[in-house]
This record gives sequence, C-alpha cells and structure tokens, in this order.
Amino acid sequence: MREALTLAISAILLAGFYAAMAYGLGLIYGVLRIVNLAHGGIIMAAAYLTWQLFDRFGIDPYLAIPIAVVVFFLIGVGLYLGLVRFLPRGPAGAVQSLLLLFGVWLVIRNIVYLLFTGNDQAIQTRYATSSAGILGAHYSVTRILVFLVAVVALVALHLLLTRTYLGKAIRAVAQNPDSCTLAGINVERVYAFTFGLGTALAGLAGVLASTLFAFNPSFGASELLKSFVIIVLGGMGSVLGIASGAVVLAFAEVFSIYVVPPYLTTAVGFVLLVVVLVLRPGGLFGQRVLR
Repeated sequence: MREALTLAISAILLAGFYAAMAYGLGLIYGVLRIVNLAHGGIIMAAAYLTWQLFDRFGIDPYLAIPIAVVVFFLIGVGLYLGLVRFLPRGPAGAVQSLLLLFGVWLVIRNIVYLLFTGNDQAIQTRYATSSAGILGAHYSVTRILVFLVAVVALVALHLLLTRTYLGKAIRAVAQNPDSCTLAGINVERVYAFTFGLGTALAGLAGVLASTLFAFNPSFGASELLKSFVIIVLGGMGSVLGIASGAVVLAFAEVFSIYVVPPYLTTAVGFVLLVVVLVLRPGGLFGQRVLR
C-alpha cells in the first residue's frame, strides 16, 4: 500500500511536468488548428537559454522563467507574423504548416549545433540533489518545484481564457473566426497573440525540463511526441483536458512497472494513444473548442 502511494505521488509530480510540456501545443492547435512541429525545438532552445543564463550570469532557472517567457513569446509572434500567417487555411494549410514548422525545428536544431556543439549539457543548482518528505517518502525538490510552477501556469492560463476579454476573444476565434471578424474582433491579432503565448508556454516547459534532464540539440523530440499523446488523451483544444491527459499518461507510465520492464515504460503512452484513437477519437475528456 505504501509503495502504491509513493508511486501515485511520483505520478502526480510527473504529470505536472507533462502538462506544462503540452499546454503550448494544445493551445495553438485549439485556436489556429495548426500542429506546431517546432514545439520540440522551442523546448530545446529554452533549455539552452536557461543554461546560458545560469552559466554566464548565475541566474537561477526558476528566476529565468519570466525572461524565457518574454523571449519566446516575442519569437512566437515573430514566427506567426513572418511565416505562419501566410499559410492557407483549411486542409491544404494544415499540411503546409506541418512542413513549414518542421523546417523551423530543423533550423533551430542546427543553429544550436553550430553554437554549442552536440555535447550534453546540464544545470546543477544547489538544490538539485535535495529532497523533501511527503507522507513518509522523499521526493526531489526540483520535481516538486516543477509541479508547483505547472499548476500556477495552468491556473493562470485558465483564468486568462475564462475571466478576461482577451481570453473570451481567443475562445470566440477558436469557435468561429468568421463571425468574430463581423463582430469587430481582430482575428489576425488574436492568432498572433495565441501563437506567441503557445510558444512562450513551450519555452516555460524548456526551462522546467532543463532542471530535470541533461539536454543536447536533439532534445525535444520525445517531449513533442508525449505532448501529442497528452493532447489526444485530453481532447484537442481542451486546456483542462490537457491536464487530465497528463495525469493519465503519468499514471500509466509510473504504474506500468508492475506489468512491463522499466525500459518499456515510455512505450506505454503510445500504446494508450492508439487505444484511445480507436475507441474514443475525441479524447478521454475531449472538447472541440477551448474551454
């Protein structure tokens, strides 16, 4: 019983990181109906930015969060205004967006290779090896901090989308952009802000990832795939569904050690993805529009 409780708490902490990792991908898809394949590259770039801020200026990774969020918000807006907004809407645009944003990811990866080589990097803070007790078991302080930041990000995003005029405009555009144009909403401006916000959330995930794992220019591919799994489990375009999908994936991976060898636990999520796509294509908690 104690072992199961320990694993459950570990799964909840892991779910926090998974949710933070998927927020940006889900938000951009929910509003623009674009699958942002550059998501993994942004996570990797944010990890390198965090490492540079820590290594060169001694800025703690968690204090670097506001810097990373602002930097990647501006990058996201720039990507939308410079590239994404020229894509055609509809199925043809969806295919072109996949190719375009995959190309952006490759460009980001190669720039990082040129600047920092392919060596693994890691951030070692004073508290990296510290632990804290929860219900009789000890857990990494870093994982607890990541979970708390992810919860704050979820609450802030939910409040933005439900309690502000801008959030209502984003949800309206997600449902029917043509009607929003007639109502006087600047749809292109909402799209630019949403793409910037989604990129900023990917940057946040990169900051958090840099405190948990070593990384190199290939980092981000696994995170992108797991983000896909999470938003499909939770339902495309549902912010709270993404958090629920992250919990499902984390519990499935953590408790799978009872039935599969440890080296196969990462495959559990993808098996779960296939099952959900077959039995419930809309996701376990799926909604078609942002809520």
